Amino acid sequence: MSGRTVNSAIFLLVVGNLLAIFSDTLIKWASGDIALFQFVAVRLLFTLLLLAPFLSLVDWKNFWAGSRVHLVRAHVGLAGILCMVVALGALPLATANAIFYAAPVMVMILGVWFFGERLGRSSLIAVVSGLVGVLIILRPTEMNLAGFIALGLAVALAINAVLVRMLPRGQSVVHSLLLNYLFALPAALVLALIEGAPIDWSAMGAAFGSALFILGYNMTVILAYRHVDANQVTASEYTGIVWAFVLGWLIFAEVPDLWFWIGTTLIVVPLLVQALLSARPASRRRLATAVGGSRRATDRWAGGNELTRPASARDRACDENPAPARVARCNSD
Repeated sequence: MSGRTVNSAIFLLVVGNLLAIFSDTLIKWASGDIALFQFVAVRLLFTLLLLAPFLSLVDWKNFWAGSRVHLVRAHVGLAGILCMVVALGALPLATANAIFYAAPVMVMILGVWFFGERLGRSSLIAVVSGLVGVLIILRPTEMNLAGFIALGLAVALAINAVLVRMLPRGQSVVHSLLLNYLFALPAALVLALIEGAPIDWSAMGAAFGSALFILGYNMTVILAYRHVDANQVTASEYTGIVWAFVLGWLIFAEVPDLWFWIGTTLIVVPLLVQALLSARPASRRRLATAVGGSRRATDRWAGGNELTRPASARDRACDENPAPARVARCNSD
């Protein structure tokens, strides 16, 4: 699948979101007995190793470009990863993912706060409906710490999605991801050393598998958005919640209640409608952040929209990262 047609791009996004849920499933399966900080540090190391074959795509002459923003995004993303592992271990797979999907709503709020953006009617409806949906899923009267922690990941995703706008526009995908993981690794290793847990070899497979699936997810997303306008295919990313329900039911015997479906509908449907209404001319420059239906805003691209060498000025003028909505889905997962 090349992603050159709408149908192939949709197929890639459906498969990509399945890979992402496989990653979540592995984390949930391993989370009961793992040493949290050790697991996260090992996962970062495996991700860096998986990026090694693509190092020729890094602009070594301008390697540290955007370092300050990358440093902030890396540590916000690290906090998000920690929240994700804890939330997946404590909540049903589908419930955790539904809360993660609040990230696009928070991106819109942060866009107003930090960039003075004005929300249109559809965006305002999406924000209000999404917040109500989160409250319904969490049900404050029955709220536990895990729900707040899951919401912490959504906040981290949103912050990193907004910060993408401040990164160098010509920076390739691999370059951005490499810097992000390199900056996050020292803090993760220090936390793992402080944790002082013995090496858990049984969790290594889960960490490697999770890193591999997330990298696969990133690849499918890049291919899907490379040739097709985001507004034509981004609705396909919401299949992630369906995959989370199916795998949670098949593997963990989890059956979400009616409140889950009501809350998820309130979060997803307005965002989906907004994405479908955000059609724009293909020649119009796209925003550097792409949130859409995703909740992995720190695991995706941050400057270029394909795995190529650093873009030339002419290339950058032709295309930027796709963004399903006006206010803005790379790298906390």
